[in-house]
Amino acid sequence: MTLPIALDAMGGDFAPGAIIAGARRAVDELGLAVVLVGVPDLMGDPLGLEVVACSEVIAMDDDPASSVRKKKDSSLVRAAELVRDAKACAMVSAGNTGATMASALLRMGRLPGVVRPCIATPIPNPGSTPSVLVDAGANAECTPEMLVQFAQMASTFSRAHYGVENPRVGLLSIGEESTKGNPLVKETHQLLSEMNGLNFVGNVEGRDLIPSSVDVVVTDGFTGNVALKTLEGALKFIFATVLGVIDTNEATRAAGAVLGEYLLPAAAQLTPENQGGAMLLGLDGICVISHGSSNATAIMNALRVAGEMHDADVVEKLRTTIRPDQG
Repeated sequence: MTLPIALDAMGGDFAPGAIIAGARRAVDELGLAVVLVGVPDLMGDPLGLEVVACSEVIAMDDDPASSVRKKKDSSLVRAAELVRDAKACAMVSAGNTGATMASALLRMGRLPGVVRPCIATPIPNPGSTPSVLVDAGANAECTPEMLVQFAQMASTFSRAHYGVENPRVGLLSIGEESTKGNPLVKETHQLLSEMNGLNFVGNVEGRDLIPSSVDVVVTDGFTGNVALKTLEGALKFIFATVLGVIDTNEATRAAGAVLGEYLLPAAAQLTPENQGGAMLLGLDGICVISHGSSNATAIMNALRVAGEMHDADVVEKLRTTIRPDQG
């Protein structure tokens, strides 16, 4: 990787401090090249990293479409332009998700044949490679044809990023039977069943997300985002409950000291900040979306994912996955 990764220094709940700290760690610990994109007067100390200056910031509550059109000198737009102009190999942001997608789509463009880009989010699968949930929020309303493309792109992503030779694809529904689900799910099930070159294994349910028996879980963006946020909330509750029980009294704290070395590795696998971020599939460029509440560790891992996507040549592999006549 010769080109740097463009990082939106102004995006996220803890920007710019945590963003810059994560970038510094990515350079020092992972050996990545990173360029910060932000407003110099608002950034503070860039910790020795190169800065591409801009004059505007798209806030978390700004309207995505209009803000991208009006704020052309924003950190998000400039980061996407660096990728478009081959001055950066990828972009990463923990800012406004909708505006990140809009910036990347408008500046980088879609790959030929792609109807809509989709968000591919890794779901931890303890003891195995993560499964890929797609779409995790880019498209609230989908057609069966779009879901089929999502399955194709996510399979390519799983193969390129996680080394899964023949990714198993499951369709998220309310039952395992092919007759279960709404019209969108039923029609998509039929199309996926007839798709050559795709290892479709049938429907999966919400309880099958962790641990997962499939490598790719396909759904519309509305359902996918609800499922993802439900998992995040449940995991936070479980962690908080376990920590609360361990801290009850001296006996439980002593037990916690013994169990800690076994519990901590499992918790690390399930902690969102260690997953790195979600990739926007279907663009003619690499865009990694990190959680709005990302800390320095999450940003470092998001940058790691962006670098891995570049090294794995994911965009070119997706280019050959979707034929123009499919769009």
